[in-house]
Amino acid sequence: MNSPVAVLDASALLAYLQGEPGAERVAEVLVLGAAISSVNWAETLTKLADRGQDPETVATQLSDLGLLNKTLLVYPVDESLARKIAQLRLPTRSEGLSLGDRACLALASQLKKPALTTDRAWNSLNLAVEIRLIR
Repeated sequence: MNSPVAVLDASALLAYLQGEPGAERVAEVLVLGAAISSVNWAETLTKLADRGQDPETVATQLSDLGLLNKTLLVYPVDESLARKIAQLRLPTRSEGLSLGDRACLALASQLKKPALTTDRAWNSLNLAVEIRLIR
């Protein structure tokens, strides 16, 4: 896969995986190549586990479908990205953004790609990151 065209928040990937509104917008990005932080990937798997799905099975299925590590790359949180995540705390605190939210935004900033989410609170942020609501 070439450079990803966008970074997915856990909410965007979950919408795709569960066939929720906005899934088609995520599918369009996945065809071209997408990124997700390891924090958001863990959040996605955790939400699916809460709904009774086995994380190992989900990861295997996505690999078998040619998504995971092919059109969807999981980026680790290294020391540099961790600092970016922490630096986003103050400018996003008023909107109550979580660690996962900030991990997505930090990765999008680092890669200079838009961030896809379902979280409308992100629209009020004044950051140097393009935010695209999927619904």
